[in-house]
Amino acid sequence: MPAPRKLFVTTALPYANGKFHIGHIMEYIQADIWVRHQRMQGSEVNFVGADDAHGAPIMIAAEKAGKTPQQFVADIAAGRKEYLDGFHIAFDNWHSTDAPENHALARQIYLDLKASGLIQTRTIDQFFDPEKGMFLPDRFIKGECPNCHSKDQYGDNCEVCGAVYAPTDLINPYSALSGATPVLKSSEHFFFTLSDPRCVEFLERWTQDGRLQPEVANKVKEWFSVRENADGSKSEGLGDWDISRDAPYFGIEIPDAPGKYFYVWLDAPIGYLASLKNLLDKRGQDYDAYMADPALQQVHFIGKDIVTFHTLFWPAMLKFSGRKTPDSIFVHGFLTVNNGEKMSKSRGTGLDPLKYLSLGMNPEWLRYYLAAKLNSHNEDIDFNADDFMARVNADLIGKYVNIASRTAGFITKRFAGKLGKEDPQAEAMLESAFTAAHEIKALYEAREFGKAIRAIMALADQANLYVDQKAPWLIAKDSSRDAELHMVCTTAIGLFKNLTVMLAPVLPSLASSVAKWLAADVHQWDNCYVKLAEGHEINPYQHLMQRVEAKQLDALFEPPADAQVAALQPASEAAEGGKPGGEAIAPAIGIDDFMKIDLRIAKIVNCEAVEGSTKLLRLTLDVGEGRMRNVFSGIASAYQPADLVGKLTVMVANLAPRKMKFGVSEGMVLAASDADDKAGGIYLLNPWPGALPGMRVR
Repeated sequence: MPAPRKLFVTTALPYANGKFHIGHIMEYIQADIWVRHQRMQGSEVNFVGADDAHGAPIMIAAEKAGKTPQQFVADIAAGRKEYLDGFHIAFDNWHSTDAPENHALARQIYLDLKASGLIQTRTIDQFFDPEKGMFLPDRFIKGECPNCHSKDQYGDNCEVCGAVYAPTDLINPYSALSGATPVLKSSEHFFFTLSDPRCVEFLERWTQDGRLQPEVANKVKEWFSVRENADGSKSEGLGDWDISRDAPYFGIEIPDAPGKYFYVWLDAPIGYLASLKNLLDKRGQDYDAYMADPALQQVHFIGKDIVTFHTLFWPAMLKFSGRKTPDSIFVHGFLTVNNGEKMSKSRGTGLDPLKYLSLGMNPEWLRYYLAAKLNSHNEDIDFNADDFMARVNADLIGKYVNIASRTAGFITKRFAGKLGKEDPQAEAMLESAFTAAHEIKALYEAREFGKAIRAIMALADQANLYVDQKAPWLIAKDSSRDAELHMVCTTAIGLFKNLTVMLAPVLPSLASSVAKWLAADVHQWDNCYVKLAEGHEINPYQHLMQRVEAKQLDALFEPPADAQVAALQPASEAAEGGKPGGEAIAPAIGIDDFMKIDLRIAKIVNCEAVEGSTKLLRLTLDVGEGRMRNVFSGIASAYQPADLVGKLTVMVANLAPRKMKFGVSEGMVLAASDADDKAGGIYLLNPWPGALPGMRVR
């Protein structure tokens, strides 16, 4: 018998500046399913994660929150458990890149790379914020795009035309932190020389030897050659990697370089090793001996947006510091929701995992639905509410649970809870289930979860067809056919047990409930091939899973309040002293808060009444971005749709899209009103002549 596999498995480390979003949960569920499958076949797995805790964004966020970076990160970390436990994601350890293990490992790996001759220092010019007294990361510099001349673009790329450039190429740059004009200042930086022939030769071989999915390997291969980009510039193979940042910076100080810190992307992946070391140290195991075992396989699950770091920098760091390189890097796509909108924490779009749980929605509904859509490629998948409800109700309830609910009661009531013989006429069906189990195991191994789910449901269809044809509820009416009834129900329950084993990586909690009911182990693959013996006693059946209800999904995607409509609702009569417009001035905000609101000139291309609503109008808006936006506004009492077509107005362009009863609203138009409509009507803001769609209101 072959020795059990030894696996060290990780997921990408979430940045510790916010809560988990559904994209995180999808990745963790994908990895958790694979890990559970491995354990079901006897593999020894250490499954670890950690918070990515360093970098300028966290330092700045902590300052705004009035906290130290350490306390800021600790507060974020304190909220992780309810997500992981809530969705049955069973990491063996969750750690932090600010932990002592990571500080020590990062410094040692750097020193080992330096000893290999792969660290160089160079003096570079960088933008410096004279008001904040710090060098600015690219994403904290804004200005006019040098290519398309769009305003307010980031210092590394333009979100309008897609051009990539250096921060110094920006026209009229300004600091996103203070608004000050940054100045160029020289500083010595440390570089990992990825362009060294040793690194290039190693990575060209390593990235093409089967560790990566074919489509990922093909993409990475392009990065090694000189090529012309879409903007006419040339990319000349692998470039050296700037691994240092200047103080003030929240991170790990570089040895023998006061005031210099490792760039967060150097120490972040080292957090995988640090979390593992922390786990092994707690167990009293030797970390170095564990990592030196040639049988150990190191596997990473990541999203397609961080391929560069994991397929170039990370393996090269490990290789030339004398450490084991990853055996597999599994890349997945993005998760979109309903209308194909990309999940974005910064835009606030997506499905809130905690809200999902707070509504009492079964976490295994989501695990099943995502599994049914995931495959071994880095393709995007979409969460569609209607499809979610149909698939869960039809598959899990209508097919899988249905087998047990239609047969289990007869075993308890008529046969004292004891199973009988299996139906010899069902032998072919039972054998096909055993054969399918081998194929389904292979599909789990290859991360073809969607194909595995389809194969399992095909077996469930066969089992249901068998139950339908035998109709035990009819057999039960004739006591002379009790032996047949016993046999049919026993056969169905045996099939159900096997299906549960096959679904256990996806539905671990439900599988545990089935194991308790059947008094049988369903968490080992070998149990697919073991029949429940004649006379085996099971416990009384209790319903295993409820159906998804439409009202739950409505609540899941319903915003807390329709701020746009609420802002236009009447509240009180005429203005009172100290309450201009009938309401008090809102609390003061800082310039940083105001700059977060992106107000744009919008042209009303079309306007129409909303069927079923007396308050809303549906506006089709041109904001100068090459597409139309759909916005609902509570102004129907003040305007006829035809009167607004062709007019200009002002809208909040970066408000997160909201799913409303009548559709998705992609922004908010601005209107003035008194707190009480008896004191005045609703007045849509209308800019002076000469303003054009897309212009920003400052």
